[in-house]
Amino acid sequence: MTGAITGYIDVAQLTLYAFWAFFAGLIFYLRREDKREGYPLISERSKSIEVQGFPFIPEPKIFILAHGGVAYAPRVEQKRPVLARAIEAWPGAPLVPTGNPLIDGVGPASYAMRADEPDVMFDDGLPRIVPLRADPAFFLATEDLDPRGMTVFGADRLPAGIVTDAWVDRTEMIVRYVELAVGTAANPRTVLLPMTMLKINRALHQITVRAITAAQFADVPSLRNAEQITLLEEDKIMGYYGGGTLYAIPSRGEPLL
Repeated sequence: MTGAITGYIDVAQLTLYAFWAFFAGLIFYLRREDKREGYPLISERSKSIEVQGFPFIPEPKIFILAHGGVAYAPRVEQKRPVLARAIEAWPGAPLVPTGNPLIDGVGPASYAMRADEPDVMFDDGLPRIVPLRADPAFFLATEDLDPRGMTVFGADRLPAGIVTDAWVDRTEMIVRYVELAVGTAANPRTVLLPMTMLKINRALHQITVRAITAAQFADVPSLRNAEQITLLEEDKIMGYYGGGTLYAIPSRGEPLL
């Protein structure tokens, strides 16, 4: 039969080739799309070299945000100096901080350069994380322990400050940070302490933090606005306490054995 295409063409073979072509195109598309974050890479050989690999970085996509403004992917990354030096000359050598390791953003103290504006709720666009004093509609349940008034002790078992307020996530309905006064009467200052970095002792009515020492609370990154926290400020604060798990005490950087 002249109309029977299967008599003249190997349809199974063509179907296989078509699948191979589709799959190769899919891999090419996915490899380009996954370069919308984190690329181009920075070369250790020269600051003027940008590593893209194959395929090249795609053209930016524009995303219209719910509460105004736009976001680009990939976006123009903010460059900041790396306050560290390599311990050896070969590429990939470990870096050691050159200043205050908790602030320099190296190793466990690293943080992302996120937007310096607060995360907002979807329905009204108001800041998502605020202190209890800023929103009377939120309060601590009577069944839970109220941390306000508790003394915070650092890793050296010395007092660091007194908890003055709690910061609540109005979307998740949980406490994200506690605020504590660490300054003096002549130089008052408050800082935030993430809930994931503390342990409450109900019997002694006090809070213990193993990440940093009492004196290091004085250098916790501050907030631009006392009633709200930006995404960048959150990352810097978490990086500070995260860095303390390695850099707060010199012995933490030494081998166990």
